[in-house]
Amino acid sequence: MQKRPKAASSYTTGQKAFMTDIKQLWNRIIDVVQTDIPAYRFDVWIKTLEPVCIREGRLVLIAPTATSKAVVAQNYIPMLKGAAAELHPAVQEVDVLAPDELETYMNAAVPEKEPAKEKEQPLKERFNTPNMFDSRYTFDSFVVGKSNQFLYAAAKAVADDPGAKHNPLFIYGGTGLGKTHILHAIGNHIRVTRSELKVLYITSENFINEFTASLTEKNTKEFRKRYRYLDVLMIDDIQFIANKTGLQEEIFHTFNDLYNEHKQIIISSDKPPKDISPLEERLRSRFEWGLLADVQQPDLITRMAILQKKAYTKKFNVREDVLELIAGKDDSNIREMEGMLEKVVFYASLEQKPLSRELAAEVLKDYIKETTEKITADAIIDAVCRNYPNVTRADIVGKKKTKEIAEARQMCIYFICEILSMPLTAIGQLFGGRDHTTIMHSRDKISAQVKNNPEIKKMVADMRAMIYKK
Repeated sequence: MQKRPKAASSYTTGQKAFMTDIKQLWNRIIDVVQTDIPAYRFDVWIKTLEPVCIREGRLVLIAPTATSKAVVAQNYIPMLKGAAAELHPAVQEVDVLAPDELETYMNAAVPEKEPAKEKEQPLKERFNTPNMFDSRYTFDSFVVGKSNQFLYAAAKAVADDPGAKHNPLFIYGGTGLGKTHILHAIGNHIRVTRSELKVLYITSENFINEFTASLTEKNTKEFRKRYRYLDVLMIDDIQFIANKTGLQEEIFHTFNDLYNEHKQIIISSDKPPKDISPLEERLRSRFEWGLLADVQQPDLITRMAILQKKAYTKKFNVREDVLELIAGKDDSNIREMEGMLEKVVFYASLEQKPLSRELAAEVLKDYIKETTEKITADAIIDAVCRNYPNVTRADIVGKKKTKEIAEARQMCIYFICEILSMPLTAIGQLFGGRDHTTIMHSRDKISAQVKNNPEIKKMVADMRAMIYKK
């Protein structure tokens, strides 16, 4: 590991007694921010920072590498700055340095303070602003697979012609599967193609806060005006309005006004409307008026494509077998996979070692409890046979077509396609030289049953546990 340089004399003298205090402050800061950062990213990018001093209102931190500094500077400075200012009013800025920048920085003139910020714009003046939507989240950067192709098509149709179809568009699915990405993609598309439209993206948390403030300040009329003159309203994570009666009534009336004027409403949630509880029935029914689009866990092929695109965007040079290792953890969401990729790249850079599958497996041992390294097609067939006691290995790879044998064979094909990186033709050879179209049919049949049949879904989960020996 690269050695840290000694601190410059201009700040070491007289600072030792203060270091205890600044370390205490830093520990409190990271306690605050870690609740909003995935554990793997926190471990890689935040926990590895070290506090140096507070200099003229600037908290100075040192990163272990230049790469780490760049990532923190790009993604986490506002969060660190907010937490620091809350805990220590004297801190106005946060500076992150690479190890070789420390001495130059400490001997340089104190950076000028930023000019005082203007008072925050009223909401009605913040429609469709360039910084409302993350420029990284576009339709081009959204990886489309079986799990999200329906959502992608619906979102694209809404973005092309807001208010004309799929209104409201209600998007639901688990955490980290791309819901926020698609909302920003819609916003970015509309901002470029229909810049005259008043578009607002807001999280339900911020919506709740603004509504509460309007009640406190007795300006609910202004609050309503702000939202009811929009052309497109997007609310992210709507599930948090459950059990908030007054807020639900406000959303109900806002919904009606926008809908009656043929304005586009787009809502995301981690669950469908019928599962948000307690939720007023009249509001639930309106959420279901338009199109419900669910985003599901991506399959192995899509997970690989997502990681490949991430590596390309970040200019990471990552071998395919490393991507396979990360993508093989099929209970990961997209954010978690991307975080794991960042972690292995970071550690390979830090240790100046080749980014091999072995190194990745070691780095990710806390996140990938079991890997696919020891899982083979034979192991999958054996695990499936244990679930079908009347079916043998010879039956599965043979020509028999009884109902039980056919189902067991389809299960084997499904798991081999999902877990192992094998061509369809090679899988067909395992099963008596069957054509690749037969393999695709078996895979897709079980995949559909998993989505629509709770019993099959549970059976597949049990067999997957047997395969991974969990």
